[in-house]
Amino acid sequence: MEDAAAGRKEYCRVRQQTEDLCSPLTPEDMMVQSCPEASPAKWHLAHTTWFFETFLLREFLPGYRSFHPDFHWLFNSYYNGVSDQPEKKLRASFSRPGLDAILEYRHSIDEAMEELSSLEIPEAQRRTTLGLHHEQQHQELLAMDIKHAFWSNPLRPAYQPEPLAVTNNAAGGLVWIDADGGQREIGCPETGEGSEPFCFDNERPRHRVWVDPFRLASRPATCAEYFAFMQDGGYSRPDLWLSEGWNTVQSERWRAPLYWQCDPGAGASVDDWTIFTLRGMIPLRHLLQTPVCHVSFFEADAFAHWAGMRLPTEAEWEVAAAGTLKENAPIAGNLLESGELHPLPVNGAGSAKHAQQSLDQLFGDVWEWTGSAYLGYPGFQPLSGALGEYNGKFMCNQMVLRGGSVVTPASHIRATYRNFFSPVTRWQFSGVRLAHR
Repeated sequence: MEDAAAGRKEYCRVRQQTEDLCSPLTPEDMMVQSCPEASPAKWHLAHTTWFFETFLLREFLPGYRSFHPDFHWLFNSYYNGVSDQPEKKLRASFSRPGLDAILEYRHSIDEAMEELSSLEIPEAQRRTTLGLHHEQQHQELLAMDIKHAFWSNPLRPAYQPEPLAVTNNAAGGLVWIDADGGQREIGCPETGEGSEPFCFDNERPRHRVWVDPFRLASRPATCAEYFAFMQDGGYSRPDLWLSEGWNTVQSERWRAPLYWQCDPGAGASVDDWTIFTLRGMIPLRHLLQTPVCHVSFFEADAFAHWAGMRLPTEAEWEVAAAGTLKENAPIAGNLLESGELHPLPVNGAGSAKHAQQSLDQLFGDVWEWTGSAYLGYPGFQPLSGALGEYNGKFMCNQMVLRGGSVVTPASHIRATYRNFFSPVTRWQFSGVRLAHR
């Protein structure tokens, strides 16, 4: 009974956190879809609710009647085994149902989920946990989409008006952390029925890998370091870029990370640049020591080549991260619950902490691009039925990121977590940690 009560409490907490993220928004804000990859905030509220209705209530709650028959397909994202769905780029055109109806939908499903939880059906409990982690993924997407929507507004409104508390203390030179090579295990372990930690299907099975000795940077690359890459012609040197990346630079006319802005013809000086954040526009000179953010895989890879380094593989990243965690200790970092909403400078830079060969900011602040393609692990088995579409069908033309970001919920991230995006995308909170042999 105690576990059931804890599960209901966690369900309420996660669901409320989504609505709290929307509380600074107007109904008009919640309609905006500023790029094809994004979704309106109102749609996130509905789709996360649709997940519980579709995969739990319709299957496990006796006598359940759908809240609205059209919601079954209207708020389906990509589950072709469930129903057809509207084209993603058209989600901003859904002026109806209105926000009040969406909130009523959420509360109705929450009441039905409370009834279902009292039945204590093991498979329903497992899917509820999956549904909560699915909602946490959408909390992060919601923050990313809000930021892009506000950036697209010529007024550049701030989601969080309070200023960001950053100092310009030097981040210090990178310290290279040595890691021994050899046979290692990565992936989420299976510890027995009823006691397994949650993970997505793409984190399993745990398996052996071989890693050669490597060295990992003690912290992510900073805005100051990335600006040096820009000043050295980083966006105009084809020798630094993968072919597709160079083509993208030319076609999209990239000259800086997403959300960096300067006047036409300017850009030679730090003082020419500002960066848009969820707290509004901030001069680059105030953010020089923060991790560079909103760079694509192509930009991360070019920066690494310019620095004479490379990106870590996902196996290297996980081996290094696992070595920093204490058993049963919660993940700590600049994550969603910190309320900062932007990467912060490393703590203890240049102090005895670095002299002790520690890895900083592995969790939170920015997702870190790896040099690994997103593929299934050896022996990968997707979930059965339509839920198998969750991860497996995206294992093509994507690159892996690790570690979470400043908008990742703390209870959602772990050392084995595999995020993935196409190499051209930049609207996620993504950065760079260098590696070399």
